[in-house]
Amino acid sequence: PMFGEQQRFVLLLIAPAALLMLLFQVVPIVIGANASFRDWALYNPKKVWVGLAHYHSVITDPAFLYVVLPNTFLFMVLSVLGALVTGLALALLLNRPFPGQKVVQTILLVPLMVAPVIAAIMIRWIFNDQFGIVNVVLEAIGLDGQPWLVQRWSAFGIILLTDIWLWTPWFTLLLLAGLQSLPKEPFEAAAIDGTTTWRVFRFLTLPMLRPVIVVCVVIRAIDAFRTFDIVWTLTGGGPGRSTELFSLYAYVHAFL
Repeated sequence: PMFGEQQRFVLLLIAPAALLMLLFQVVPIVIGANASFRDWALYNPKKVWVGLAHYHSVITDPAFLYVVLPNTFLFMVLSVLGALVTGLALALLLNRPFPGQKVVQTILLVPLMVAPVIAAIMIRWIFNDQFGIVNVVLEAIGLDGQPWLVQRWSAFGIILLTDIWLWTPWFTLLLLAGLQSLPKEPFEAAAIDGTTTWRVFRFLTLPMLRPVIVVCVVIRAIDAFRTFDIVWTLTGGGPGRSTELFSLYAYVHAFL
């Protein structure tokens, strides 16, 4: 009876979260899935059943196959990898006490407080081909300014840079928490043996930190796959459609 009572109590605690998830996650997904099988225009409420016609048009669209999909997966891999490597490096640096550590930690967390759209507007002005500070600096040292946001790969690079800058503090925070929770004994034993810093990192820190890294990467990869705001604000998917990601493609086809 005691176990049954405990189980009921646990279910009672989970119920509000489960209800919210059902209403705001599961129900919209079901409605969206239903809409994907119908010709459901906002100005035409007939909702004619068309079966797999929408899916067929997407997977036979050259823009989707040869631009949007490669862009999305390339962005996902490079963004997650870039933020992970930078975040891990910063976490390792912050894991040792030094004067002004709290100040540095606070400064590093600033990007987390900036809304992605605001960050994207700021970066867009920084790389503006006429007024941007980057071109002003380049011209001051005798180099030519570049039209950064109207060339495919430079625009893609700026989108990546913005995303990595925004998400590195998140990785730093979680990985630093992971580092501080590791047991001290193996590191003390390695120090007594005179093991090099690289070997300690390679054979002790990384394997022990792997569970935290895996969770961070999975959560961030899911989020990176549906990135919309910074790309829409920086380039709108341009020049042409060359920096379009999956979420932009879906938005354009649904609403424009």
